[in-house]
Amino acid sequence: MFIKRLQLALIHTAVAMTLVPINSTLNRVMIFDLGISKTLFTLLAIFPYLLSPIQVAIGSFADRHPIFGYRRVPYILAGLILCVVGVAVSPQVAILISQNFTLGIIVGILAFGMWGMGYNLSAVSYLSLASELSGEKERGKTVATMFTLMVIGLIATGISLSRMVPTFDPLTLQRAFLIVAGSALTLGLLGLIKLEPRFGGSADLSPQSETYTVKQMTAAITENPVAKIFFVYLLLLLAAILGQDVLLEPFGAQAFGMTLEQTSRIVSITNSFTLIAFIVAGFLDGRVKKKYVAQSGNLAALLGFVIIVISGLVANKNLFYVGITLLGFGTGISTIANLSLMFDLTVPEKVGLYIGAWGFSNGLSRLVGLLMAGIVADLATQLTGNALSGYLVVFTIEALMLFIAAIMLYSIDVNVFQKKAHEPDFTEKVALATD
Repeated sequence: MFIKRLQLALIHTAVAMTLVPINSTLNRVMIFDLGISKTLFTLLAIFPYLLSPIQVAIGSFADRHPIFGYRRVPYILAGLILCVVGVAVSPQVAILISQNFTLGIIVGILAFGMWGMGYNLSAVSYLSLASELSGEKERGKTVATMFTLMVIGLIATGISLSRMVPTFDPLTLQRAFLIVAGSALTLGLLGLIKLEPRFGGSADLSPQSETYTVKQMTAAITENPVAKIFFVYLLLLLAAILGQDVLLEPFGAQAFGMTLEQTSRIVSITNSFTLIAFIVAGFLDGRVKKKYVAQSGNLAALLGFVIIVISGLVANKNLFYVGITLLGFGTGISTIANLSLMFDLTVPEKVGLYIGAWGFSNGLSRLVGLLMAGIVADLATQLTGNALSGYLVVFTIEALMLFIAAIMLYSIDVNVFQKKAHEPDFTEKVALATD
């Protein structure tokens, strides 16, 4: 199982790697170097999350329609190829938008659309396969391996991009993106070799997990007060933490005159401390209450945002590095602790229902966070006439969102959730919602 776990991690890393050039390098080039609207970039960047509802349909379709006897591998391969093509084409978007706006937008929709479709197609397939191959006892080790290797891959990709593209040059940018795309494809293909056993008989075609409707998922959240709080908590927390993805690099350039090489390293710095946080969170697991660990991560990320805002106000680059370090570390601690808390907020007979609900909150938060970041930053810039103020307003709002989420965490009680979820009439209410 160790080899298969490593192969799954390679696939997870390969798909994640293809996002780094887009959210780390391309956003800096388009927003700062070419002066393209932040709103326009974020409208393109939210494509994967607008398409995320299709994951349910993809998973269900793959259960019933294996290709050459394989349920997951063909869909993972198709998704990986779309991600690779999307990232390979994406540098053309920056160049074309500045030369021919209409053509650039069309190419942008195609490139980001391909990446988004590929991400959703591959993610639901390799996560389903990870669950099927690992079993309940090995699932924790598999998830830990996948996320650890992914973070290492993100660090390596960020460092490589900073060295390959020290300054903006269209040809250099294109070559660097092609190298990342080729590397991701190679890792992904290595991960797919003999990964999934082939199914033979028709008996194998039945789905292995129960399918739930949107009505059932909605009822499960709204009928349980703790579930409602946790849903909103996740939405605020993740929107704040993930919404800064497209702004940190252009902010570094705007506030401190950082070069493209320097801003490309930001993703490596934050992910290095995220990796350290994973190790710390693993050590604390079982020794400290999950809510305390989660809160420490939330507050560290909150402090990171506050320091980033102060660094911009006083034009201190050293403070900025302190801020992104705290943000990366807090994100890592918060991710592990809240993931563990998320699994506690399920019931055995409805695991898929609740995990689906928390997954929906995750996707929605990414969409809200990215869109908010772009629109608010542009509006603040227009109102104040100062490009820097747009970034500072967004980071301040994200700090406030984390503050509200930190307060909400105190109201999340696993025991109360479990008691409500197991009430005799709860399942009946869920069933009635589908009539």
